[in-house]
Amino acid sequence: MIESDYLKESEELIQKLRQIPTLKSFDDKDLKGVLKLSKIRKYEPGELILEEGQYDNWVYFLVSGKVRIVKGDKELSVLDRRGDIFGEMGVINGSARSASVYAVDETVCLSTDASYADRLSGKDRVSFCCVLYQVFAEILASRLRLTSDEVIRAREEIAGLKAQLGK
Repeated sequence: MIESDYLKESEELIQKLRQIPTLKSFDDKDLKGVLKLSKIRKYEPGELILEEGQYDNWVYFLVSGKVRIVKGDKELSVLDRRGDIFGEMGVINGSARSASVYAVDETVCLSTDASYADRLSGKDRVSFCCVLYQVFAEILASRLRLTSDEVIRAREEIAGLKAQLGK
């Protein structure tokens, strides 16, 4: 992994952050706050980004490339869209990483230290947490819809198999 220092505020970086769909709703003040607690991380193909069972407070926004999400030895998903988020579950509930994440090809991520919220107070803390959790809620709602669709398809397949077997 190649990692930058924590990012510094600049108009150019703020405009680049606005190109990430999940960050479009942030206002300039919030984006400046995100920059201060973020680093750019670059990964080579096959490189481990997050390890199942580990603890940390980093959330990842995919800037470019592709990642595989793996639990045990089963691939759960592949993320390849700019702005896709991973690593949020551990931040939401403080649990260990539920899956490992690997770079499929050369991958660049905006890595944000969500523990930053613990250092804020008053309106800044409320504002940052509201925006961050709104993004999490949107992502999780989308994933829940996809999972529900997969469950329905699986049930239909099982029902079809049972019908073929005469049960």
